[in-house]
Amino acid sequence: MSAQPRLLPWPGPAGKPCYLMSDGDGTGYLSRLADEMEAAQLQMGAELIGHARLLLRDRKAGPRELRYLSNRLIEALQDALRIAESRGGRLPVSDDECEIDGPTEAREGDG
Repeated sequence: MSAQPRLLPWPGPAGKPCYLMSDGDGTGYLSRLADEMEAAQLQMGAELIGHARLLLRDRKAGPRELRYLSNRLIEALQDALRIAESRGGRLPVSDDECEIDGPTEAREGDG
């Protein structure tokens, strides 16, 4: 099994984070599904930015349209942040980083 669980790009029950413990190299069905979902979420976010630029140029855009846009942008940003957290959690940590972080944390606690 992989030592680090993967944060999935969809929420679990009650909106809580959902994690996957895989026992391979990340090529299982759920890992591939999560990869596809992340790609779709990022693509939708990029498309939403284009729509937002157009709507914000439209002087006739009303509060209802702008509020709707704001809510969709918030959702896209939440998706992007979840993806970044998930991918960041799966980055390899080098031995040098472990050695540097250890003493720094100890010094901060001593003072």
